[in-house]
Amino acid sequence: MIVIAPATADVIGKAAMGIADDLLTTVLLAAHAAVAFAPAMNVHMYSHPAVSENLARLKARGVTIIEPEEGLLACGYEGKGRLCDPAAIVEELERLTSVADLAGERIVVTAGPTQEAIDPVRFISNRSSGKMGYALARAAWQRGAEVKLISGPSALAAPRGVERMDVVSAAEMIEATTRAFDWCTALIMAAAVADFRPAVSHRHKVKKQATGLHLELAAIEDQLPRLAARKGTRSMVGFAAETEDLQANARGKLARKGLDLIVANDVTLEGAGFGVDTNIVTLIDAAGGVENHPKLTKEEVAHLILDRVAALRAAVPKVQTSLVRALGGQGR
Repeated sequence: MIVIAPATADVIGKAAMGIADDLLTTVLLAAHAAVAFAPAMNVHMYSHPAVSENLARLKARGVTIIEPEEGLLACGYEGKGRLCDPAAIVEELERLTSVADLAGERIVVTAGPTQEAIDPVRFISNRSSGKMGYALARAAWQRGAEVKLISGPSALAAPRGVERMDVVSAAEMIEATTRAFDWCTALIMAAAVADFRPAVSHRHKVKKQATGLHLELAAIEDQLPRLAARKGTRSMVGFAAETEDLQANARGKLARKGLDLIVANDVTLEGAGFGVDTNIVTLIDAAGGVENHPKLTKEEVAHLILDRVAALRAAVPKVQTSLVRALGGQGR
């Protein structure tokens, strides 16, 4: 593919009009490759009707426009016109060169831990970093899907092109997932949602005592079976982080939650736990199929999972999918 970054108002105008008076514009007319422009210019130039019309003309021909960012410009002005961050340009190119087998799908991914407050300064949580869920959201967007990422507290940056919704507690995670459920065609639950919360959350900081602190925990009700009961044609994928009896525990969770696929991993294995960039997973589907995979990067694991999601979505009759959308995603 051909990528012009930065793309000035001049080269955009020439390309839009089919002018070929130098090497670059001549190559653009002769090439059959996909083309992307990353504009960068003064804020007033970028908003000028002539530039807007030229960009629209290029888009109509199938050219990808990687929108500039807002901020302080080299000319001293401030506004929209800064070259898109190079890393973001690379992400756009990865999407453009990927197979868009999830185009038309609306995927919700949950990621990260939840935090359950003991008092205003303390909480109970788990070791999840969110890396697996964020890799899934990024890969799904690269493969053409519309993606919403519901994230517990995480230091990771939101993947480009993905709508991120931040939550803290398990209750907030459940509420956000429930709200997004009607919108989605597939739900991938990679978040490590707490199973327990403090029975009492203190309004003020609990002071240190020589006798220690007795912390009573209450169970958090699992809402996934309730969502699965009305999933209709949606596809649902869950995760099982285990320390023993991996397949048996994962199969039980698969059946109990009404999932189409579960991704199981033994977090005691090196390279498969929380906070690392790799994973060792076993994929178990509702039909009883089992796939064991070696240690892979989380990006590679994300694409393995999305291969299965793409297959699940391809098996859904299109007339049913259209009906679900016509009914507002209710699936009934």
